[in-house]
Amino acid sequence: MACRGRRPEHSGPPELFYNKNEAGKYVRNSRMIEVQTKMAERALELLSLPEGQPCYLLDIGCGSGLSGDYLSDEGHYWVGIDISPDMLDAALDRDTEGDLLLGDMGQGVPFKPGSFDGCISISAVQWLCNANKKSDIPAKRLYCFFSSLYSVLARGARAVLQLYPENSEQLELITAQATKAGFTGGVVVDYPNSARAKKFYLCLFSGPSSILPKGLNECTDGGKERESTFTNERVPYKIARRGVVRKSRDWVLEKKERRRRQGKEVRPDTQYTGRKRRPRF
Repeated sequence: MACRGRRPEHSGPPELFYNKNEAGKYVRNSRMIEVQTKMAERALELLSLPEGQPCYLLDIGCGSGLSGDYLSDEGHYWVGIDISPDMLDAALDRDTEGDLLLGDMGQGVPFKPGSFDGCISISAVQWLCNANKKSDIPAKRLYCFFSSLYSVLARGARAVLQLYPENSEQLELITAQATKAGFTGGVVVDYPNSARAKKFYLCLFSGPSSILPKGLNECTDGGKERESTFTNERVPYKIARRGVVRKSRDWVLEKKERRRRQGKEVRPDTQYTGRKRRPRF
């Protein structure tokens, strides 16, 4: 499970690691934008929210607002919390639609009970497994986070946390504290046989136990290497969505396929799927 090279969380506290230089990468690096957007898309899919119904969501470790932009694009409202002032400044510069809050998730999520219909988090939870000062006890910080998260979620809501565990012991520590806080659920692993595409999603249920979604097994990019590109201009969010035009036939087919993977009833594809219809008078 360990990644190549030195892990970011070994470099120091996240509020220092994610400085202006790092925040700039999440604005100009097209590859980073694409990866973050795809993970947010998968996390939202695993939430299994009601179709066609806007929800109020929490984004833990929202950073520059890339995942929040995807939530907005899908018609949801969201609040983001992050420990890095520079990342939140980048989100404000990008005019993200969600509300932003500076805070440490290891000290708890400061919202009223039952405030949110769901929660997502991209590449943030593993930071709680490292002690940056003597008073930091990973198990206690994890429990504080999960217990407060359990409280702010509406009854029966889900939380999907994408993370990069350093090893199996760290993953066990995280899941144990989530269970102690009252959550049920488990870990969904996408592309378990791919070194590059492998992703871990901790799917947590705040109500009765549900069927854990299945992980993806086929790598759609064929395992090809893709290089990062930098520009002097900020990359618009919609460019990162693989060139799929919203409401187009490809967009509709992709959305229907996602819902089939969730086990929901979907009408069969026909030659009329995604076709624009004339307005009625």
